[in-house]
Amino acid sequence: MIELGAASFYVLLDQPSPSDQVRAKINRSPMSQKDILQTISEFTSIEQALDYFEIGFDSQFINEYRVPLAKRFNGYLILEKPDDWFSARRALKNAYCKIQRGRLDKHTRSACRGCTTCQRR
Repeated sequence: MIELGAASFYVLLDQPSPSDQVRAKINRSPMSQKDILQTISEFTSIEQALDYFEIGFDSQFINEYRVPLAKRFNGYLILEKPDDWFSARRALKNAYCKIQRGRLDKHTRSACRGCTTCQRR
């Protein structure tokens, strides 16, 4: 669990829950920082966070890199606390992209092709 001032939250690293439970209803109404952190704390798997923030993902990638992805996402949330849905989405998307780009061969200059929504492609 990670402490952020008065709000504490964590993203569980457990195995994915059934798909009907993974789907989170998206509410883009104006949210305070406390509301978005509360929403993130209610996720039981990283797949729920990816679905909530509408980020396409490869389940094989998630199964292999679940722990590093969750750690990096939580780290980005600590570094810059999200103000709204969009800034929290950006933190998760940057974490996903960072892990994907880290898998690429650094000597062949291969293009990033792991994330379906990546601007670097």
